[in-house]
Amino acid sequence: MTTIKLKAPTSGSDTGRKPVRRADPSKRDRTKPLPKPVIRTDDTRAEASAPKDRENTRRDKAEYPDEKRIKIERNADHRTTKNKTDSTGQRNHRFDGKPREADTRQAEKPAKQAGLDMRDTPRREKNEPQYRQTPRRGGKVRDGYDASVKRVTTIPTVSSELPRLSKVMAERGLCSRREADNWIVNGWVKVNGAVVDTLGTRVAPDAEILISGYAKEHQAENVTILLHKPVGFVSGQAEDGYEPAAVLIKPENQWPEDTTKKTFKRGILKGLAPAGRLDIDSTGLLVLTQDGRVARHLIGEDSSVEKEYLVRVEGELSENGLKKLNHGLSLDGAALKPAKVSWQNEDQLRFVLREGKKRQIRRMCELVGLQVVGLKRIRIGSVTLGKLPMGQWRYLRADERF
Repeated sequence: MTTIKLKAPTSGSDTGRKPVRRADPSKRDRTKPLPKPVIRTDDTRAEASAPKDRENTRRDKAEYPDEKRIKIERNADHRTTKNKTDSTGQRNHRFDGKPREADTRQAEKPAKQAGLDMRDTPRREKNEPQYRQTPRRGGKVRDGYDASVKRVTTIPTVSSELPRLSKVMAERGLCSRREADNWIVNGWVKVNGAVVDTLGTRVAPDAEILISGYAKEHQAENVTILLHKPVGFVSGQAEDGYEPAAVLIKPENQWPEDTTKKTFKRGILKGLAPAGRLDIDSTGLLVLTQDGRVARHLIGEDSSVEKEYLVRVEGELSENGLKKLNHGLSLDGAALKPAKVSWQNEDQLRFVLREGKKRQIRRMCELVGLQVVGLKRIRIGSVTLGKLPMGQWRYLRADERF
């Protein structure tokens, strides 16, 4: 058996490479400056914030071969740019140190109209940002007001002879004048592309008017109520000790057969006003509404909505009296519009009128020798009283129009 004894190499020449000797920092020649490290010119803040990393980088670049120095410099760049911010003041987390580019996806999205949301339709879902259901004067942000939107207090080249903005809006059937004033002060109205929030602004009759979706949502929540008014209640404000008909609008008086399935809310009493008169000694259909469009349609100056009545009379009708009731009578010095009057039965007449002067039917009957002993309104436009019991009320259905 032969034993071979291996001899360990005694010098680096036997292995073919030089031994690695690390420099001792305590023994280096301090008369010579250290080599300057390669540092990015725009990393002055990072250089000052990481002195230990910079010293280690200098030492490594001085002692390691060139092929490793590149990797060290790259790591040093990463460390120094880690906390770097771009020119916009935003933190840049990219490793290459380049400023962050604009998001192309945001560029593809259409820019929202600056300022107020001028939607043409109400919100589709109730979980969208909330809004004040009742507009308030003053233009708060919570009411949809945005101070950054361009607003005008006067319209250029507008004559004082032109109509006010609220009147134009009412004439176009957009809302009532009162609603128009609330919408204007809340910044919900645009005229020719500019938001107008000053009351009394005059505009051209053919001006382009755009209404915010907030206003349309508020208008859609307005309610209209149909009440079968009994005798002894006035249609408007209390007078001569008589209560207004609005006191009957309470939960226990809601018609159980109301098909709208809406429940009573105390908030509906706010802004609820009668759209038309019905005498204290008359009964029948009375409309109370929060919607200015409904009120203007029923009692506006240019309203032509038919109203039908059943009138019980006593006395003897004069010659040609029925013909005069249809057309030919005058009240307060003004001729009445043509009416449709016919006998319902032997002691009851049916009246269909397109106007509503104070106590008009009673005064008309007196002019032809008749006395009214009972009057009941059964229809306004295409909405009928139907089976609604006396003293009860119901909501106007969505499919009903006056």
